[in-house]
Amino acid sequence: MIVTATTVNEQTNVWLKYFTTIDWDKIVGTFIDKVLSLLFFTVLFLILYRLGRFALNRTFKSYQRRAHLTGTRVKTIHALSVNVFFYLVLFFYLYAILSILGVPVGTLLAGAGVVGLAVGFGAQGFVNDVVTGFFILLEAQFDVGDVVKLGTISGTVTNVGLRTTVVKSSDGTVNFIPNRNITIVSNLSRSNMQVLIKLPLAPSADLDLVRKTIERVNQDLVPKFTTITEEPDILGLTEEKNGAFTYQVLFYAENGEQVSLQRTFLGAYVAALNSAGIKVVTPPLNLQSGS
Repeated sequence: MIVTATTVNEQTNVWLKYFTTIDWDKIVGTFIDKVLSLLFFTVLFLILYRLGRFALNRTFKSYQRRAHLTGTRVKTIHALSVNVFFYLVLFFYLYAILSILGVPVGTLLAGAGVVGLAVGFGAQGFVNDVVTGFFILLEAQFDVGDVVKLGTISGTVTNVGLRTTVVKSSDGTVNFIPNRNITIVSNLSRSNMQVLIKLPLAPSADLDLVRKTIERVNQDLVPKFTTITEEPDILGLTEEKNGAFTYQVLFYAENGEQVSLQRTFLGAYVAALNSAGIKVVTPPLNLQSGS
């Protein structure tokens, strides 16, 4: 194909006519307007985020001082609240940016809603874990270090998260429990604990001497333990389900101290009763295994 000078001039004239028809003032004005709008909304949402985060920090610090909550729980709820606020601000910021650029946000949200619905069904368990974990932390149902019973699992709480709770059993087993499976919480560390001591005795034992011996032990030992919250109550002789008789003493102690106090007082009672000539009967050994 032979390109002549006339053809080149004609093509050049076409391009010149095309460029002369473009409204450059409008294009430049629109560009500047959008850039200024983007800068305005960027600065606006940055200021809103900074102010919102500052308000959240102040609120949680004040709440912790007034409610005397543990640092672990407050930090977890604080971090969750800041993250939720960040994504909320980010969502509206992106919505404003896309609207300025002329992107059909409504159509995108409709399509994202269908995808989100499908993902939501698959992540339903995860969402349940997070929501349940949030309310566990918010309601202070238990803290790290508390002795709890969660369903069939008992032990000490070693970690409280938004998705799982970690409980260490007395035999050393570490249990990772999804928060959605926590329905009933029995916290054994929030109030004074009961200490019940049972002394197996023969029915022919001198009950007056037994009471005096126990009262003497209580007078010597109770003042030595400040963790005892209620003085011992001597309940007396009680018949057990297996037909045996036990002499029972009940008192209350601070949580976490009940086991050591029970061992100390039981040993002291047995030693004092033996010294007084009162025999403590050894319970019969049950060799039947549970079904």
